[in-house]
Amino acid sequence: MNGVIPTYGLTFKIGTKGRSSEDDDMVTIKDMEGLTPSIDGGVEEWNPMDTHGWVKRLMTSKSFSISMSGKRNYGDPGNDYVAGLAMKSGQDVNTVFEIGFPDSDTLKFDCVINVSTPFGGDSTTPNSLEFEVLSDGEPVYTEAAG
Repeated sequence: MNGVIPTYGLTFKIGTKGRSSEDDDMVTIKDMEGLTPSIDGGVEEWNPMDTHGWVKRLMTSKSFSISMSGKRNYGDPGNDYVAGLAMKSGQDVNTVFEIGFPDSDTLKFDCVINVSTPFGGDSTTPNSLEFEVLSDGEPVYTEAAG
């Protein structure tokens, strides 16, 4: 694959049976308009005498999150599942998420869903749905065969 690819070339699925979701439980969340990933590295710092005041650093952890925003689509299994997590907490908001890339690579991981906007907006606009997908543990990145 060569060239620039639009973001809509990504696919994403959420497990509707929480962490026990199997492949048949993974569904697309319809009417999402934006997907913004963010990677956070945990960096430890120390100041040894032999560096004469210059800081040394080591990245010792990683996490990532994906902010998603779109429209509330009543009746869509993925959209209904996410919106239904808005008032839940603990193990009830844990699930599985998968991203498919245009080159057929995949990223699958356990996650926590934090719904920030389950509905709402201006009076003449469609209801919004906004949430974060927060990684929980190490993801599995699978390169496409070929």
